Amino acid sequence: MKTTLALVSSALLLSACVGAGESAPTPSPTTSKANTNALVDVSLFNSKAMESAPEIVDCTLENGDQTQCAKLVVKYMPDDLKIGPFCPDTLEDKGGLWDWDGEKPGLYRIDKAFLQMLDTQGYTFYDEAGNVQTVDNATSPPTVDHACINVTANKSVKVTALIPLNPVMAESTTALGTVAKVGMALEGVPIFSDAPSVKERGHLPALDTCAGHIDPGGWYHYHATSSDINTVFKHEHVDADCTNLTQDPATLFGYGFDGVPIYGSVDANGSAPTDLDECRGHVGTLGESTASAYHYHSSTDFPNLPQCLKGVVAQDNFSTTGNAGIGSQGQGGLGGGKGPKGGDRTSPPGFGEAAIKLHITEKALMTAMQAAGGPRADLSKVADSLGVSIYALKEALPKRPGQ
Repeated sequence: MKTTLALVSSALLLSACVGAGESAPTPSPTTSKANTNALVDVSLFNSKAMESAPEIVDCTLENGDQTQCAKLVVKYMPDDLKIGPFCPDTLEDKGGLWDWDGEKPGLYRIDKAFLQMLDTQGYTFYDEAGNVQTVDNATSPPTVDHACINVTANKSVKVTALIPLNPVMAESTTALGTVAKVGMALEGVPIFSDAPSVKERGHLPALDTCAGHIDPGGWYHYHATSSDINTVFKHEHVDADCTNLTQDPATLFGYGFDGVPIYGSVDANGSAPTDLDECRGHVGTLGESTASAYHYHSSTDFPNLPQCLKGVVAQDNFSTTGNAGIGSQGQGGLGGGKGPKGGDRTSPPGFGEAAIKLHITEKALMTAMQAAGGPRADLSKVADSLGVSIYALKEALPKRPGQ
């Protein structure tokens, strides 16, 4: 039997998410089908991030249930958001962050000490003059073995997300692997799980000091519970400070794609919860309110996001107007989705399926293949230009005749 999670009024939830001395984001107007008993309160989302006013719409969950969702259409990033730094220009500069998974693993500031440590492990990101090798992999492929990735924002891109208003428990949890879709921050910024490993791809898609960066599709997103990231810096002894988002370990950061609220690392009384499950969630009071519901908490380690999703997500819950990257045309919602829609197929059989596996558009895959030599393309160049591993590319592509 599916169990619907506890509901609270939007008025209680509004008071729950505002910490001492902090003001709530400017409310955005809602449209038709208002649901006063919803756990998700669309008025809390930053109006300066919205392309259009949030809507309450009918939607279908991935288990087939018919329900209502918050439909959020956001800009490439909020109007008032200042992002960066990402890649440093030289060894003498300080960039953003990286969670290293090789020898001496941990969260690091991207600076001279970190880059020289990577050099000793065979990953050289700078030249003899100390200039850091950078690339915008949305527009040009890397020309070196190891480059720091700085993607240029695309101001025309819009992102559309669907979040169930009232969470429904799934029969089993949804794992959150590399770059899995986690949810939406109240700031109006998408949230994703672990960024790709340098050991897998060779290149480093630098995060800024709020643990965000720009997707190859041109839009900004977080890879952490960024409203509590300074707690992580203190715990892991990282010399960094998030300045683009108010820090409060007890505040509401956003909602998972299953509609479950995501809070910082402590309850409203300042104590860390001790009864969290495998997803870092529990049933308890929401912030400073008296209302109770299942919700997630961040951790003091990086990445400090929920480890999995307990609830059911909506079908086709994430899309962008970008030409590349996650959620671009033809990509589905969390956990996969439908392939390219409409238009005549101009690529060989199997390339559409390969594009879906790689989380890119079929057009982007074909463009990269043609630029690298056509039918006998150099796959290492294709992988670099798309920002994927050569292994993932070979596994996704249809086999050549005779192989």
